[in-house]
Amino acid sequence: MNIQVEDIRIRAILATYRKRVPVTEGYVEVKDEGTWKQICDKHWTMKNSRVVCGMFGFPSERKYNAKVYKMFASRRKQHYWAYSMDCSGNEAHISSCKLGNHLNVDAEKNATCENGMPAVVSCVPGRAFAPSSHSGFRKAFRQEQPLVRLKGGANTGEGRVEVLKNGEWGTVCDDNWNLVSASVVCRELGFGSAKEAITGARLGQGMGPIHLNEIDCTGFEKSITDCKFNMESQGCNHEEDAAVRCNVPAMGFQNQLRLSGGRNPYEGRVEVLAERNGTLRWGTVCSEGWGTVEAMVVCRQLGLGFASHAFQVGPLRPAMPAVATVASLRWETWYWHGDVSADSVVMSGVKCSGTEMSLAHCRHDGADVSCPRGGGRFGAGVSCSETAPDLVLNAELVEQTAYLEDRPMFMLQCALEENCLASSAANTSVTSGYRRLLRFSSQIHNNGQSDFRPKNGRHAWVWHDCHRHYHSMEVFTHYDLLNLNGTKVAEGHKASFCLEDTECEADVQKQYECANFGEQGITVGCWDVYRHDIDCQWIDITDVPPGDYLFQVVINPNYEVAESDYSNNVMKCRSRYDGQRIWMYNCHIGGSFSDETEQKFDHFSGLTNNKVSTR
Repeated sequence: MNIQVEDIRIRAILATYRKRVPVTEGYVEVKDEGTWKQICDKHWTMKNSRVVCGMFGFPSERKYNAKVYKMFASRRKQHYWAYSMDCSGNEAHISSCKLGNHLNVDAEKNATCENGMPAVVSCVPGRAFAPSSHSGFRKAFRQEQPLVRLKGGANTGEGRVEVLKNGEWGTVCDDNWNLVSASVVCRELGFGSAKEAITGARLGQGMGPIHLNEIDCTGFEKSITDCKFNMESQGCNHEEDAAVRCNVPAMGFQNQLRLSGGRNPYEGRVEVLAERNGTLRWGTVCSEGWGTVEAMVVCRQLGLGFASHAFQVGPLRPAMPAVATVASLRWETWYWHGDVSADSVVMSGVKCSGTEMSLAHCRHDGADVSCPRGGGRFGAGVSCSETAPDLVLNAELVEQTAYLEDRPMFMLQCALEENCLASSAANTSVTSGYRRLLRFSSQIHNNGQSDFRPKNGRHAWVWHDCHRHYHSMEVFTHYDLLNLNGTKVAEGHKASFCLEDTECEADVQKQYECANFGEQGITVGCWDVYRHDIDCQWIDITDVPPGDYLFQVVINPNYEVAESDYSNNVMKCRSRYDGQRIWMYNCHIGGSFSDETEQKFDHFSGLTNNKVSTR
């Protein structure tokens, strides 16, 4: 018979652990018939501790000072649970453990623990969750390249499982995927056991090879690569990519933040709990410089998924629509009721990388709050969503379709007006001149969990004469040619797009079409193709000398639209130009190779801002 209890907790007993977050050591207590009870340690094993630690987000257990706890236990009367646990150590939850021995009962029908004391666990947190020491610093450590990673998950400790093999990242097929194997991945990454083993690419499809199939773990392996598996993945495709949700420690981050005044719990003005003059109080975040990346951190911190929008929030005004766009601002202004007592700005200058678990971990101005505009009632706001799109460029197609064309200037007047040519084109003769264009096709897939929709509504779309349709995103891609130290050699350009479903997977219906002022977007499981023979689908390399270069495309470069993974929005190729012909090779998506392979490919981090370097 398996264990069934209402709840379980680790209760910190010693003063040093009571102050720490997360709680890593203390009595194991179960809730039985509405009362918290201790467990007698007579039949307690380290295997039991491993399971309990895993449930609370910790990868492993350790020994503790039993003498201190014995002394502590002798001073107080305990209320013992009537049973013990019998775990084998690889269970993801104690409900999978067997019920152990029944304890003796005293005259008052209370369970007794003769010569024993309450069971204690001491857990080892993963590096990201280790409580910081009082000395104010942690030991320096060299970050090893991990062999496994999680991609496309909204919250910490969840995502599609990807494995590094032969320097290339690949996915895991979901045949036989279960909680035991998923727990090996979670513990390897510094989390606890797995809460859920997810099948059917429910956290988005990966790209590249499928490295592992039919994984069979005992649950005690140090790495998923130590488990038995089938290297053949015939019959598997990316629709069967395995994913996990891991147990993570309770850090209390969600209590330091709230959304106020939204129409539903997923949106509102961001309000932060901050210490001011020795007291904790709620206040707003300055919305100057506030963007999708910062909003992503807020949604993750609150466990609300991905950010769908980052807003500047304003006060409600009579006879105003729910949404009003202010021409002078980059952002939309949403009129919501906030908590008036929380109008003061307590956080400004927030800049996040996107991986933080808490907004407080992002760079910000600290106590020196400065917010000349976008403060108080006009603070930062977000709306969150459980799912997000994920755009990926087909690197292989770029390699296959790239070629040079010398195009007469009289055929490029429309492109010149739309700034698709280098600035020197303005001085090229319309009758006899030409421009040398590096042309290629873009095939952009949506591998995420929701449709990619442009940020702007129809009222803000721009008519493009060259393409004879409306563009919903004025800066959708950057096209650049760089030399090997990362300096731009061709001006490239910011390409605007009309977004539509050119083609879809067999079971997916097209929804978006550019013609006739149609709805724009890219459906999950569909792709948008901008063919090499369309105007502006090029880089003007007329002024570029022969040599070795890096060709780079960045999709959604300004993070205008939220995505589940921005690391795969960059595509790079090596290219060689001899003055007449061009070769493209080693085209790949960002994050598809190991760090070491990437560094050999180019020894700079890449250019993503589309600005011409000053020579």
